[in-house]
Amino acid sequence: MDKIHAMQLFIRVAELESFSRAADSLGLPKGSVSRQIQALENGLGTQLLHRTTRRVSLTQDGMVYYERAKDLLANLDELDGLFLLDPASISGRLRVDMPVAIARNLVIPRLPQFLQQYPGIELELSSSDRLVDVIREGFDCVVRVGTLKDSGLIARPLGKLSVINCASPDYLTRFGYPETLDDLASHAVVHYALNLGSRPQGFEYYDGESTRWVKTGGILTVNSTETYHASALAGLGIIQVPRVGARDALRAKKLLEILPQYRPGPMPVSLIYPHRRNLSRRVRLFMEWLTELMKAYVD
Repeated sequence: MDKIHAMQLFIRVAELESFSRAADSLGLPKGSVSRQIQALENGLGTQLLHRTTRRVSLTQDGMVYYERAKDLLANLDELDGLFLLDPASISGRLRVDMPVAIARNLVIPRLPQFLQQYPGIELELSSSDRLVDVIREGFDCVVRVGTLKDSGLIARPLGKLSVINCASPDYLTRFGYPETLDDLASHAVVHYALNLGSRPQGFEYYDGESTRWVKTGGILTVNSTETYHASALAGLGIIQVPRVGARDALRAKKLLEILPQYRPGPMPVSLIYPHRRNLSRRVRLFMEWLTELMKAYVD
């Protein structure tokens, strides 16, 4: 058990890149964590971690050991509950990340039922516009909206979200309803950019074959989906959002759809995770539960 404990400590240090943060997250003294990792390295006869004053990083041997240790611990989780059919026997930490809108509108309202069914699961739910590093930050699975880059991770398609153009009634009363792409030259579009400082491309639409952009007016750029929605509600301009995310505002007539013939292409939704083999039961159960939930959310 001492070696298993040392593996768990090593994985936490590797993912948080810090002895101090790992110790804090586990409620242990930093010196104790450092000594146990040193003892693990001595027993293996190799250095697993590069240590500097600013950060801790994996050596080449450390990368190999990290992957094998994750697989081994996942296998032990499976063995612990192999013959237990009681949902209460499923326990351990789950760390997941998803967009704010999906967390707020879909997952959080239904989460009490999941956690009541599996009371031994401890869930760490991250939700922001930031693209987390799945491996380095130790996430079990992540929901991503948009086209994925080749990351070496496993991706499960969950569906697509139709995207619409909308603005507030107040904005449209003041500036008029655009009916053509040429009309957009005299309209304000609120720009969304994950990294501020990048040049906005303008109004996006899909012409049936490819994505195109139209240069528009607009002096506001934001990097938060919450602020993006709030900007439209405040009458600051036109936004382009998944229909499901604007559903409540559309029903309340706080936002109105415009230019339906010039919509952006639908946005794919994917569930990504680092390992296909040896997933723990709690990870598999959560992913299946989330996949079922998403059927009512995607088109």
